[in-house]
Amino acid sequence: MKVAIMGAGLSGLACAIRLEQLGVSPDIFEKRGSIGDRFVNGEVLLTVFSRPVRDEISYLADKYQIYLHPTANIGEFVIYSEHEQAKLSGHMGFCNIRGRHENSFESQLARQVKSSTIHFNSEHTYEDLVKEYTHVIMATGDAEYAANMKNFEIELTVTLKGATVEGDFSRYRVMCWLDDRYAPKGYGYLIPYSKTEANIVIAFPDELHPVPGSTDEKWKMFFERVSTDLGQNLKVTDRFEVNNYIIGQCKEPRIGNTLFTGNCLGTIMPLFGFGQFPSLLSGIYAAEELCGLGTYTELTKKLRESHQNSLVLRKWYEKMDNSQKDKLVKKMNGFWGERLLTTQLDVLKIVTRLLHWGVK
Repeated sequence: MKVAIMGAGLSGLACAIRLEQLGVSPDIFEKRGSIGDRFVNGEVLLTVFSRPVRDEISYLADKYQIYLHPTANIGEFVIYSEHEQAKLSGHMGFCNIRGRHENSFESQLARQVKSSTIHFNSEHTYEDLVKEYTHVIMATGDAEYAANMKNFEIELTVTLKGATVEGDFSRYRVMCWLDDRYAPKGYGYLIPYSKTEANIVIAFPDELHPVPGSTDEKWKMFFERVSTDLGQNLKVTDRFEVNNYIIGQCKEPRIGNTLFTGNCLGTIMPLFGFGQFPSLLSGIYAAEELCGLGTYTELTKKLRESHQNSLVLRKWYEKMDNSQKDKLVKKMNGFWGERLLTTQLDVLKIVTRLLHWGVK
């Protein structure tokens, strides 16, 4: 068996680590010049979306000997709407760094790859690799290849506009804004890197701002709101903007000897955009299929179901106006909000069923 992995992101590196554990050393082909060679940003693992897993970091360590070190656990989650605020406390997940940073999840995974070769600045195409290797893992970090192969259902494309800011932050507090004035049908968030640095981002569907650069006014409003809510004069040290980022899901997880992982599979959760844990699991599951430890379609079944449940919630959320978001945030303040984010139940599945049954 000769395995090629296209992409040295979360799913590709997780796949390589698991393959090595099972006695296979794949070749990894990365089009960029180094691991995580893109803008730096913050992301979160929200355990409410990982049920029944309660702690993603310990799960990966104990079950797969994959060791990740987040920047902090999330002990407080503050949610703002136009006029309301909810403060929730308890263990709700983890913050981490992505991109060209020595402590990004990509960098941490790369240090755990032992015998596999990573080919940087690769110009190899899928068509090249499928001729030379018995199996190809499609882990390119975006769905463009899968879409070109007519094996991907695009559900929406989104714009993300963000910045790294300096200020005074709690490492254990994540903040989120639900407000159509600057994030229509979307959201804004703050994820701390440390006590002095954080990432702030707004994200919303491209259909509302199809022209790159047309988000400047909304970004200005968001930045002012964040500064006001923090009571600080934030200093911007880096910026980024991503347009037309595809969110959707693979039609077939495996076609012949090609397995689709990460964003090529559709591990981004449509509701709030994050999907690191399912991305890592998809890479692990691909390795286990190749080594006879399961069937990839069955192993990824729950990941794909969670994606569909998240999509139902996304469509429901997009219909809400600011007054409805005020009501939602007000209801989440305190006991019931904390129960929602810390419960062991599969919230995505339960709420999706309620919506299907017409319960408001």
